[in-house]
This record gives sequence, C-alpha cells and structure tokens, in this order.
Amino acid sequence: MWKIWLVCAAVHGFISVALGAFGAHGLKDRLGQAGQTANFETGARYEMYHALALFGVAFLASKFPSKAINASGYCMTIGAFIFSFSLYALALTEVKKLGAVTPIGGALLLAGWVLLGYAAYSASPK
Repeated sequence: MWKIWLVCAAVHGFISVALGAFGAHGLKDRLGQAGQTANFETGARYEMYHALALFGVAFLASKFPSKAINASGYCMTIGAFIFSFSLYALALTEVKKLGAVTPIGGALLLAGWVLLGYAAYSASPK
C-alpha cells in the first residue's frame, strides 16, 4: 500500500501547485472578493499539507504496515479531496451550500491525523 500513498501524495502535491498557481495568476481578476481568494488559497494550502503528510503515511506503511496507517491514508486522501475541492468550487461559484461539504473533508483529515498518530504509536518492526 505504501506505493499507493506515494502516488496519492504526488497527485495532491501536483494539484495543489497547479491550482495554487492558477488561482494566483489565472483567477486574479475573477476572484475579486477577498473571501473567494482566501477560500481558494486555503484549499491549495491544505491540499499541500496533506500531500506532505501522505509521504509520512507512505513511509510508515513501508516500514510498519498496519490497518491504522492505511485507514489514515484513505482518510487523508479522501478528506483532502473533499475539503480542498469544496473550497475551490466555493471560491469559483460562490454557491454557499458548497461550504456545507467542507467540514466533512475536515473531519476526515482530523481522523487521518488521529489514525496516523495511533499507527506511529503502536508500530512495531515487522
């Protein structure tokens, strides 16, 4: 599974850089309100944080495979997607109802961190 987490980390990292640059340059005029820009930037920032965290998940999964570390990877991968893309969509469309989806992604991210801590704490060499 560690290879899957590395691929997920790379994909999230790529999307974060690509959309972050697109938001800063290509959407500069479109995202007129400060709240829209802040939402877009928050989405890109948190996606990058979790791309980096997924590298840690991949490392632990390669050295100390467990159900907890894989569950952490799933939570972070899905959570970063839901969290960040709901913020990207909210910034681009201004459909306020999309903001209701963001906490679901945030809860998955939190669960991913808890599971990562548990996996690291309970890891024993195989």
